[in-house]
Amino acid sequence: MRKRRVFLTQMLFAGAALATRSRAATLPEPSSVVSNPPRRWDAHASAHYVPDPDILSLDADFKAMLFPGANIERVVTGMGWLEGPAWLGEARMLLLSDTVRSQQYRFVPSDTTGDGSLSVYRQESYHSNGNTLDTTGRVVTCEHDMRRVVRWELDGSCHVVADRFEGKTLNSPNDVVVHPGDGSIWFSDPAYGDTLIEGHPDSPGGLANRDGRLRWNLGDEVPTQFAGHARQPDHVFRVDAQSGAVEAVLTQEQLPSPNGLCFSPDLKTLYVISCNPDPGQQGAKGDNTIHAFDMVDGRPRHGRLFSDMMLDGHHMVPDGMRADVFGNLWCGASGPLGLAGVFCFNSAGKLIGRIRLPSGCSNPTFGGIKRNELYMCAGHDLFRLRLETQGAGLS
Repeated sequence: MRKRRVFLTQMLFAGAALATRSRAATLPEPSSVVSNPPRRWDAHASAHYVPDPDILSLDADFKAMLFPGANIERVVTGMGWLEGPAWLGEARMLLLSDTVRSQQYRFVPSDTTGDGSLSVYRQESYHSNGNTLDTTGRVVTCEHDMRRVVRWELDGSCHVVADRFEGKTLNSPNDVVVHPGDGSIWFSDPAYGDTLIEGHPDSPGGLANRDGRLRWNLGDEVPTQFAGHARQPDHVFRVDAQSGAVEAVLTQEQLPSPNGLCFSPDLKTLYVISCNPDPGQQGAKGDNTIHAFDMVDGRPRHGRLFSDMMLDGHHMVPDGMRADVFGNLWCGASGPLGLAGVFCFNSAGKLIGRIRLPSGCSNPTFGGIKRNELYMCAGHDLFRLRLETQGAGLS
């Protein structure tokens, strides 16, 4: 659930488009700007366009979910790298993780204006990433630095849901969802979050610190006392709601480098994204695609390719995703400027619409009182679009 290198690369390409055009002659040319004239998101932003030129409808079903007067809004800017948006309905707030600054934030939309307020939710979040709610309204969070998944009880105490499997510590828990039917907690555990920026590397000799030159515990003395450094293959795990037993439901061989997770609204399908680690990161080689699994007796079976994430000759990089009540899948993706943003697929895997953003999108989620506001984490920014559909998940 993070692709900053892709984001930085696309910014460099945008600034040197003329110089690099000949190199990309073999690929279809993407849009050089997100909209024409170039769109501004700051205080000097131009007037709204109706319809919004960066909302691209490719199917009548997508168009039916659009409100004609709605525009993409930038509601937060200037962050490190936003991840893990989760709507907390009772608090009427959006919970966000900043994996770079190692903080969590609350965004509270305004009832009277298009603006909202942002404040610190957890001053030190141990490089948290994915967030969700369980069936009783408790917040569940993935922590890179502590290499664990935690649940915040209603009395404010912290309960460790999972921090090891078969005697070995976890890698870097990334995304997390809760099964609304049985309350089980599902999370992905790839290896690419064990970096100085988003967590902490291994002790000398580990995969993330083979020659021991990195001072693995500098500034992280407390987390490294608990996180451990034993490594294991990538997994998707399931934690039983009653017993707390941790079970590997997908192995590295079945799906390497798992990232975003999402259940279909009828709970018959589990969607999982496989990501390829960025240069310098650890982990098995993924394929930057979306996979679908049938849920059979509460476990994923019969894996298949859902989307290859190809667009105009470019292989996009998917990250996080959420489903709406109609069974459509809304997926954040990074890639060339003009192509990056949010992709909307129907349940058959057909791309029915896109939302273009000025940078890659790590994660979308549905929020707002009616759950019809699509919030999109995109690098340093948070965007919002009001829709005529609603989120299907718990958060």
